[in-house]
Amino acid sequence: MLTLYFSPGACSTASHIGIEETGAAYIEKPILLMNQEQKTESYLKINPRGKVPALQVGDRVITENTAILTYLARQFPKAQLLPTDPVLEAQCIGTMAWFSNIVHPSYQRYMRAERFAEGEAAQASVKALGKISFWSNLEEINALLAGKHWLIGEQYSVTDAYALVFYGWALRSELPIHELTHYSAWKNRMLERPAVKKILLNEKNIIVKN
Repeated sequence: MLTLYFSPGACSTASHIGIEETGAAYIEKPILLMNQEQKTESYLKINPRGKVPALQVGDRVITENTAILTYLARQFPKAQLLPTDPVLEAQCIGTMAWFSNIVHPSYQRYMRAERFAEGEAAQASVKALGKISFWSNLEEINALLAGKHWLIGEQYSVTDAYALVFYGWALRSELPIHELTHYSAWKNRMLERPAVKKILLNEKNIIVKN
C-alpha cells in the first residue's frame, strides 16, 4: 500500500494530484506545516529533512516531487502520465527539476525572506528580488504553454500537476496571474480533470475559488 504525506496548499499538492491520477489505492497522511507537524519526531522518522511530500512504498520512502511523480508515472503506465518518447519523457523530468530548483526557491525568497538574510533591509531586498524572479518564472511557464494544450505537447503529464502548484501560490500572493492568458486557460483545463478537482477541493485550494 502507498502512503502519501502531504500538506494542503504546499508543493506536495503536485504529488497528491499525481497519485490520484494513477487510480491506485493509497492512504493520505496530512502533515500540517502551519502546525509544525513536519518537525515532529514521528514524521522525521519518515523524512529526516522534515519536508513534504513523502511517499511511503512498503518500508521504503521516496521524497521530492520530481522523484515521486516520476516513480508514480512509471509504476502505473496505464495512466499515461509520462510520454513514451524518451526525449519527451526527459523534457518532462527536466521541467520538473526546473520547478524544484528554480521556481520554488524564487517563491520562497519572496515569501520567506527571513530564511535567506538577516536584518530588515537585507530581507526587504531578498523579498523584492524574489518577487521579480518568481513572476519571471510564471511568465516563462505561460510562454511554455503558448499554442499547446499541456506543458509537454498534447499529452497530459505529471509535469502539469506540478505546474499547478505555482498558479495557486500566485493567487495566494495576490499576483496578477490572470494576466498570463495561456497559463490561466491551461488552469481551466486542469480543473476539468476529475482527479485534479477532487484533490484541490480536498485541500481547500484557492484555485477552485478563482
